Amino acid sequence: METVLIALLRFYKVAVSPMLGNRCRFYPSCSDYAREAIQYHGAARGTYLAVRRVCRCHPFSAGGVDLVPPPNSDTRARGEADARSHRL
Repeated sequence: METVLIALLRFYKVAVSPMLGNRCRFYPSCSDYAREAIQYHGAARGTYLAVRRVCRCHPFSAGGVDLVPPPNSDTRARGEADARSHRL
C-alpha cells in the first residue's frame, strides 16, 4: 500500500504540480511531507498526517517549517499528559 501511495505522490509531483505552480506555504512541500510521513509512519498514519498538513495549507496560514514528527513521538498522548498536568 505504501508503494502505491508513494507512486501516486510521484505522479502528482511530476504531472500535476508543475501545472499548478509552487504554492505551498510550508517547507517541505505538502507532497514531500506526505511522502516522508508515509515512509516513516506507514500508510494509515502517514496519510492521516498528510491530510492534516494539507488542511493547514491555506491562504490564511502563516506557513513555515513543518517537519514530519519522528516515528517514536506520540503527540496526542503527550498533549493529553500536558493537559492533565495543567489541571493540577
